[in-house]
Amino acid sequence: MTTWYKGGGVLAALTWLALTSCNSNQTAISRDGVAASDILDLIWTFLAVCAGVWVLVVIVMAVGTWRRRPVQERSPDPLASNPADGMAMRIVVGAVAITAIILVALTVLSYFTGRSIATFAERPAVEIRVTGHQWWWEVTYDDPKPNRQVTTANEIHVPVGEPVKLELEAEDVIHSLWIPNLAGKKDLIPGRQNDLDLVVRRPGIYRAQCAEFCGLQHAHMALTVIAEPRPAYEAWQNAQIANAVGPSNDAARAGKEVFKNKGCVMCHAVRGTSAGARLAPDLTHVASRRSIAADTLPMTRGALAAWIADPQAIKPGAKMPRISLTADQLENVVAYVEGLK
Repeated sequence: MTTWYKGGGVLAALTWLALTSCNSNQTAISRDGVAASDILDLIWTFLAVCAGVWVLVVIVMAVGTWRRRPVQERSPDPLASNPADGMAMRIVVGAVAITAIILVALTVLSYFTGRSIATFAERPAVEIRVTGHQWWWEVTYDDPKPNRQVTTANEIHVPVGEPVKLELEAEDVIHSLWIPNLAGKKDLIPGRQNDLDLVVRRPGIYRAQCAEFCGLQHAHMALTVIAEPRPAYEAWQNAQIANAVGPSNDAARAGKEVFKNKGCVMCHAVRGTSAGARLAPDLTHVASRRSIAADTLPMTRGALAAWIADPQAIKPGAKMPRISLTADQLENVVAYVEGLK
């Protein structure tokens, strides 16, 4: 361990971690969103100013050390005046003044950056209500026509290049939504609504994360933002508005009965069926999503089976209880759920 430290391992490890984290689809060093671009410009400006100040301080320290008089040349009288003292005082006063100017300038720059972010989406094309739960995200697409409102979970679709307003609320504890590639963090507070404005510059799939510790499964509370051109977005929205497709085979039909009789309908909703609860994610089109359990597992048949069979083994503390199912019942329920597209 000592050799590792002496060999510069700490610095190497931190450098490797920083570089690899920036290569993922969740990075703040990104200009995929207008707000993220403004924030990144502010970050680079702060970094450049701070680096310049550090270099100047090092230069002044080096010059002062190099010009320091030897001990034998100093006056034995501590009260004796020194011509260099006046110059030193002027340097100190100048440094304080420059520091104040820099602080004021950076504060003003921060203000205008925040103002720009707050006003670029004054007339949003899409309004989406995002509610944080322990530990998943409820996503509702508001529309003046009630029959065109869509509720989904753990996945947000947005049109590229258009203002989007996310209305943030929390059901239980404080959460915080952070989409590093697109915007800064914004808290979700029970009893209060906060807004987060987005304009996504290019199509893509962006990962978001709860950034406020909210309980045991905080780390497993992710969210996916999918930005797509307006025609693709509208096609997705129209598909989501439709009721669930009925079972297409005997296994799925049997699974629907198990779903109804085993208590799943007490928490979940499937539009077009008798399941209309709102305690857990809406499953009307769950199989069209990229993942389940707030991005904990991919949307595959095996992952569905594992999650339905024993959610507590995958996400301990989650509100979804373990329901006793036979092998045949489990297979049938999976067949039914994977048909909800």
